[in-house]
Amino acid sequence: MKTAGLVVAALLIAYLSMSLWMPRAWYRALLYPQGKPNALARRLNALSDWLSAIGLAPSLLVSLETIGRTSGKKSRVPLVVAQLGGEHYLVSMLGPDAHWVANLKASHGVALLRHGHTQSVRLQEVPVEQRAPILQAYLRRAPGARPHFDINYSDPLEEFERVADRYPVWHIASTAQDNRPDTG
Repeated sequence: MKTAGLVVAALLIAYLSMSLWMPRAWYRALLYPQGKPNALARRLNALSDWLSAIGLAPSLLVSLETIGRTSGKKSRVPLVVAQLGGEHYLVSMLGPDAHWVANLKASHGVALLRHGHTQSVRLQEVPVEQRAPILQAYLRRAPGARPHFDINYSDPLEEFERVADRYPVWHIASTAQDNRPDTG
């Protein structure tokens, strides 16, 4: 029984650290062939999404809920919140073709963020010329996203400017809490 627990713990540690030790091309081929999550990545993302939504994941992980632009159904995805200058951002590590990006555009940035509680938010897409420092902050905070970038978080800002058009960035512009009337 103890051996089984150790094996499970070792596998979990290997999975969680895979993005740090595995070559980028291998990681992408294993979990994200053709830039889309395969069945294994979808299952792991569903687990991460659930842990984020109920608040058991670290606070930098959230579950973003959007309404499917074609299906009309709720769609959730786990994301890392980047922070820069006191502001919060969401980044698409898979680029502009990620479904959640298209859903956000269709909903004009209206979505829900979950991490132990639910917040109604409005997200605004950040112009390409302003993305570089946010992308750098994101890669510092999101080791699991690093294999999807062909640059390192420690690279100069000019490298991030070079790839900024490949990675949509959304500013968490307002929450329902921000819009409450002042009762004081």
